[in-house]
Amino acid sequence: MTFTLDLFALFIFLGIVQAVFLLFFFFSKENRKIEANVYEGLMVFSMACCTFEIFLCYTGLILKCLWLVDFSESLSLVIGPAFYLMVISLIQGKTSKTRYFHFVPAVLWVLIQIPFFIQNDDVKFNAWIGAYHPPGLSFRETHAWYSGDFFNTPSHSEIFLTHLSIYVVLGVVVAVKAFRSKRESFWRTSHVTFMKLRSGIIQTVLVVSLIIIVKLLNYDDTGDHLFAAYISIPIYLISFQAIRQSGFFRQQSLVEPQKYKTSSVTSEQQQKLLRQLKEVMSLQKPFLKPSFSLPDLADQLKVSVHQLSQVINEGLGKSFFEMLAEYRIEEAKKLLKEKSNIKIEEIAEQVGYNSKSSFNTAFKKITGQTPGEWRSASAEE
Repeated sequence: MTFTLDLFALFIFLGIVQAVFLLFFFFSKENRKIEANVYEGLMVFSMACCTFEIFLCYTGLILKCLWLVDFSESLSLVIGPAFYLMVISLIQGKTSKTRYFHFVPAVLWVLIQIPFFIQNDDVKFNAWIGAYHPPGLSFRETHAWYSGDFFNTPSHSEIFLTHLSIYVVLGVVVAVKAFRSKRESFWRTSHVTFMKLRSGIIQTVLVVSLIIIVKLLNYDDTGDHLFAAYISIPIYLISFQAIRQSGFFRQQSLVEPQKYKTSSVTSEQQQKLLRQLKEVMSLQKPFLKPSFSLPDLADQLKVSVHQLSQVINEGLGKSFFEMLAEYRIEEAKKLLKEKSNIKIEEIAEQVGYNSKSSFNTAFKKITGQTPGEWRSASAEE
C-alpha cells in the first residue's frame, strides 16, 4: 500500500506536535494548580489523541500499529466534559465534587471496547477498512467471536457529536449567564477571563459546527481527515493565545522606561496573589471601611504596593479604585435587597462611602441604575 502524505496529513501532524508542547505548559507544576488549566490541558490531550489516530488511519500508517485502531474513541468523550468544566472553573474558580461523573461515559466506552481490544490484528484491520475504505484493499477473512455491534448502538461519530454538542451548549449557557451577571459585553469585554471564555466558546462552537457539516456530507466516515483538521484548529489558536499573552515578545530594552520595572512578580506568583486578594476581599470585606486604601490591602497581603498594583492592573484589567467600587457596589446591592427598611444614605455609609452623591455616581456607573431604581426593580422580581 502507498501511504498518503499530503497537506491534510501535514496540517494534522503539526497540530499534534503543537499539542504535545502545549501539554508541558498546562500540566507544569505551577500551572496545574489552577483547575481551568488542568481541564484545558485534558481537552487538548484528548483532541491530540483523536487527531493522532485519524492521522494514522488517513495516511495508512495504522498498518504499522494495528493495535492502535479505535484507541482514542473513549477519549473523544472527554473533550466535551473538559470544555464544560474549564468554563465552570474559569467562572467559579473551582468545580464541584460531582465533576468526575462527567467522565463516566468515557469510562463505560472503554469497558465496552475491551472485547474489541483483545481481538487479533485481522479484526482491527477490517475495522479500519470498514471506516476508511482505502483503495486496493479488501477485508481479511476472520473468525472473530465479537463483532463490535453487541450493544446495537449508533456509530461512534454520532454519539461523539451528540455528546460534544450537549456539553458545548451547557458551557455556552453557563458562560452567557456569567457575562450577564457581571454586566460584561460579550464582544467588547476587556476582562482577561471573559476574553478567554469568549475565544473558547467561539472556537468550540465553530469547530463543532464544521464537524457536524462534514458528518452530514460524509455519512460513511470518509471525512475523518477533515474532522482532524478542524480539531487541530483550536490547538493552533490556543498556542497563538498562549504566545500572545506571554511577556516574551514584550521585553523592553534597558534604556526604555518600564511601568513595573522593579517588579519581580512572576505569572505564577501573580495568580497566587490574585487568589489571596479575592479571598481577603470576599471573606474579610476590608473595603467596608471608608479609609481602606491600596497600602492597607498591600499590608494585609504582605506584598509591596507596587507589586499589588501590578497584579490588579494586569490580572484583573482594572485599577484599584475600580475594583474597590465593584466590591462596594456588590455589597450595597445585597443590603438594598435584604434590608428594604434602611435608607440609601445609611447603606452608602455601611459599604464605605462618606457621601451619598459619590455612592450614587459609582452605583449608576456600574449597574446603569440609581440605588433607588435598582431597589425598586429588585422588589418587583
